[in-house]
Amino acid sequence: MSISNSESRTAEAQASPRQEHSTALRAGSIGVLGILFFVLSAQAPLTGIVGAAPLAAALGNGAGAPGAYLVVGIVIVIFAVGFVAMSRKVQTNGAFYAYVTAAFGRKTGAGAAWLALLAYSTVQAAMYGLYGTAFSGLLASAGISVPWWLLAVATMAGVQVLGSMNIELGARVLAVLVGLEVAILLLFGFSVLFHGGGPEGLNLAASFSPEAIAGGAPGVAIMFAVASMFGFESTAIYSAEAKDPHKTVARATYLSVGIIAVFFSFITWMLVSFYGPSQVAGAAGAALESGDATSFVIGPLVEMFGPWAGITAGILLVTSLLAGIIAFHNGINRYLHSLALRGSMPAVVARTNRHCAPAVAAWIQTAVAVLLVAPFALLAMDPVLTLFSWFSGLAVAALLALYMLSSLAVVAYFRREPVPGQSWQTLIAPVLASLLLAWVLYLVVSNFTSLIGGSTQTAAALLATVPALFAAGVLVEIRVEKRARTLDPEVAG
Repeated sequence: MSISNSESRTAEAQASPRQEHSTALRAGSIGVLGILFFVLSAQAPLTGIVGAAPLAAALGNGAGAPGAYLVVGIVIVIFAVGFVAMSRKVQTNGAFYAYVTAAFGRKTGAGAAWLALLAYSTVQAAMYGLYGTAFSGLLASAGISVPWWLLAVATMAGVQVLGSMNIELGARVLAVLVGLEVAILLLFGFSVLFHGGGPEGLNLAASFSPEAIAGGAPGVAIMFAVASMFGFESTAIYSAEAKDPHKTVARATYLSVGIIAVFFSFITWMLVSFYGPSQVAGAAGAALESGDATSFVIGPLVEMFGPWAGITAGILLVTSLLAGIIAFHNGINRYLHSLALRGSMPAVVARTNRHCAPAVAAWIQTAVAVLLVAPFALLAMDPVLTLFSWFSGLAVAALLALYMLSSLAVVAYFRREPVPGQSWQTLIAPVLASLLLAWVLYLVVSNFTSLIGGSTQTAAALLATVPALFAAGVLVEIRVEKRARTLDPEVAG
């Protein structure tokens, strides 16, 4: 029996026979480009470049940072082979957890769902911290003083409204925001390229040779490269609303991974070229020591195009974060909606409104965002050094664990239901991806204290939440199944 049929049967068992509330999403409402903009928004291109590039260059492998993005891109492409193969067999808006459920059963699938919710919720909360700070700083430059947390809460309300409306509107808003931030970065990149680079010219080997990539501390650069890929898997989250999901999800997945890897690698290489391979690590370190890491990227923009570029980049940094927040809000909504359809959450969570949007799930997601951000505001903690750094590191660790589990699920699923002539998609690529992801996860865990900029105790506590949330999901599912067995033995079986 397919996952979608199982979800429907479970939902029907929980609901009243005369249920009047709709749980349907709007099928066929979003195409390849719409899904692509949701994915690119989750990456927040300008935020990824401005936030990660100085850290990757200063603390990682210096001029070899652009090569790290390509290495991670190759790893994710290999992972995507099995991911796409599963998307053609299991169509539901739960993506990862649906695939894990199909391979290992509902309990393990529920644990995977909770991992996904942990990853997406914490990275969104992290973005609220950076967003509030960036927005507050932007207003302060105009003589307006507003606390970061107030701006974050006000934005939560706006995102809640947008998330309760139709998905086409959300995709259009994101298309504009993403288009603007990508445009200014490409303007910089091609300007440097056409001018032949900076003081040392254009040097491919200095950034892309194996020696360059392996230089310094490549693990740190690879961690930030993984963070730049965050959210590409949301291509499958929208399968229930996609036009021709068999083709749309596959195309959007490969397009998003390819574009993200090439884009981040190219822009980072142009930054290396602007400063010079021998000078870039020092320039990045100086920007970090100054307390304004954004100057590593915004400084060259101002130098090349004038003050307007710095002001524009500051505004687009805020909109970049806003686009990412909206994208994760929509993704979390659909996870909650799918969990409710399959009976792992109260049936009311699956309800959709007149726009066919998961309105109840949207309210829950907004409430979770408030709960995650509130302690940092109430305790007057630095939103960048704590909220942003802690939760973004946690999100990367949780997502990598989820990637590994999903790759193993592909292998297990297709061993049970083999497809002749597709051993690369169903066995070789997923096994290879599992090994590569295990290596990347090792790098993240072993460098986690540095990644979050916190103490060893803080790092240990954050990492412990990954297995804890997985176990919680399994235990909740056991309770749900026990209750379902009491009410209807056929459904539980």
